[in-house]
Amino acid sequence: MEIKYPSIVDIPADEFQPLQKNTEEEREEIAAPSLNFLQDSWRRLKKNKAAVISMILLAVIILVSIVTIFVSPQDPSKQNVDYINLPPRVPGLNINGLNGKTIVAGELVDKYAQADVPSNVNYLLGTDGLGRDVLSRLFMGTRISLLIAFIAALFDITIGVAYGLISGMLGGKVDNAMQRFLEILSGIPNLVVMILMLVVFEPGIFSIVAAMAITNWIPMARIVRAQTLKLKDQEYVLAGMTLGESKWKIAFKHIIPNISSVIIIQMMFSIPTAIFFEAFLSFIGLGLTPPDASLGTLLNDGYKTFLYLPYLLWIPAVTISLIMICFNLLADGLRDAFDPKMKE
Repeated sequence: MEIKYPSIVDIPADEFQPLQKNTEEEREEIAAPSLNFLQDSWRRLKKNKAAVISMILLAVIILVSIVTIFVSPQDPSKQNVDYINLPPRVPGLNINGLNGKTIVAGELVDKYAQADVPSNVNYLLGTDGLGRDVLSRLFMGTRISLLIAFIAALFDITIGVAYGLISGMLGGKVDNAMQRFLEILSGIPNLVVMILMLVVFEPGIFSIVAAMAITNWIPMARIVRAQTLKLKDQEYVLAGMTLGESKWKIAFKHIIPNISSVIIIQMMFSIPTAIFFEAFLSFIGLGLTPPDASLGTLLNDGYKTFLYLPYLLWIPAVTISLIMICFNLLADGLRDAFDPKMKE
């Protein structure tokens, strides 16, 4: 093989093509788009299909629970003794169990015909033992359970974040005393606190919220304290203190924004915990009182007639399970999205 130019010095100048200016700019140009923290977190969250689906389902559930305040199929508290224990009937759907027919004494019976229910009146999820529309009460129960859960999350943010931030920033004897107080509170079971609330207040939303306000913010306070102790020794915090900034200005300007992701994630985990706590209290009869409804009271009403009216238990059970699973999956997705170590 013949070599055209034995060495580099033998190559004539006209064989070289100068690098154009626009070519240099293209080579130095940043290909990836510039994203801030929230945009980058949203990009990672969208890759988590389970979290996105959970977020959509929760948005639909919350929207429906709000809309049904003004538009509801029936009055959730209205009783109709002529239409008690009617099975679900969906217009145009001829499936036993969903067409108004149920098995009674081994025979398939049309309960709507027996109760002389007009053909244009349909209860999509049936009625309970007092003739109340189960669908309307499900909307009401979901709304109240979510309301209690979001109030608990609000307490987590206000009390828990403030307590943990103060304990972590002050440190020393103050931190030691505040943590011993937390240990005393965390040693009191929630059920005991709830019973004490019922001694002072009437059973209802206020009693449940008061019981949650006493103990449920403790995990948030501990997490915020731990993060504050970790961040307050960072260089930028020490630099701010050296320049004469007050501790609280540094806390609100630097520490809280840096731990906001941890706060949001812990809040998302606290919401299903609050829903379960309310459902448990209502189920054992220490929660809401009739005619108010929550998912816990619906479960309490349904298990009594589970053997011959199973839909009264399955409907609220599936609803509360769906809500809690969605919140937990969304919280897992947010934890991965806000964690910089998960960045690809």
